[in-house]
Amino acid sequence: MLIRFLKDWTLPVAMCTGAAVYFLFARFPVLAPAKPLVNSLVDVLTPLLIFAQLLLTFCKVEVRELKPKSWHGWLLLFQAAACLLLAVVLVCCPMEEVYREVFEGTMVCLICPTATAAAVITGKLGGSASSLTTYTLLSNLLAAAAVPLVFPWVEPHADVPFIAAFLKILGKVFPLLLCPFFLAWFLRVFVPRVHGWLLHFHGAAFYLWGVALAIVSGQTVRSLANSTAPAYVEWLIALGGLVACCVQFYLGKRIGGHYGERISGGQALGQKNTVLAIWMAYTYLNPLASVGPGSYVLWQNVINSWQLWKKRRRDALGHEASGSL
Repeated sequence: MLIRFLKDWTLPVAMCTGAAVYFLFARFPVLAPAKPLVNSLVDVLTPLLIFAQLLLTFCKVEVRELKPKSWHGWLLLFQAAACLLLAVVLVCCPMEEVYREVFEGTMVCLICPTATAAAVITGKLGGSASSLTTYTLLSNLLAAAAVPLVFPWVEPHADVPFIAAFLKILGKVFPLLLCPFFLAWFLRVFVPRVHGWLLHFHGAAFYLWGVALAIVSGQTVRSLANSTAPAYVEWLIALGGLVACCVQFYLGKRIGGHYGERISGGQALGQKNTVLAIWMAYTYLNPLASVGPGSYVLWQNVINSWQLWKKRRRDALGHEASGSL
């Protein structure tokens, strides 16, 4: 019963757990000595969890099935152009800190790669899981190249030159996003026994994602609790996440629909790896910007729930119609 509940409600349970752990440490001073150890553990564990879930996901990918399509190119172009446009606005247009945080949160939501779980939702909605997986890999490539270039430009640090910041972020993001794919390919070709063993744990990627989500949710709550920004600022950042979510689902469906893959296009552009997005925003931008991808978790799952409900309703009506014949 408990396992079923956790499986059905992994998202809210993970987010509530992360928030509860933060407030536990904040509420009880007796736990204060453990904070440095916990913070160090979190800094190490989060990228490892992201790496592990990507590795398990890519182990199921057949390289010969990875065929880029025209709509992949258009979606990648939109992601890159939209991210670059917001970066130019942030760099070239002086603005209050409030609006910088809104733009930064929205920018992360745009450049963030597709969620590893998107293929599951796509399959349930009747789309092409293989096309979606191809785009997941391509969007990870784009993020690995764009994030080290754009983030130090947008959020420079006086004591860290651009090249040093670029190399630092590249050294963390590039291996995190691309090494899982190359490792999965290497294991498939040269160590098939280990590859086959990992395939048995493919379902664990979902739960690893849940653990990582709990950690980054706690970090987001910490940013909100320690922030001196008014509540309306946080709502504006969340609104930016909502706009980015709706625009990306809409454009993804329109572009994908033009090529006969409306469902896959919508999920590819709209469903994001929010765990990675929150981590990137919290680590490399203003920590308050993590509210943007943090709210995106809610927005994209509302849309996904609505789409799944429509699919079940349509299937039920079709079943009733066929039964009456």
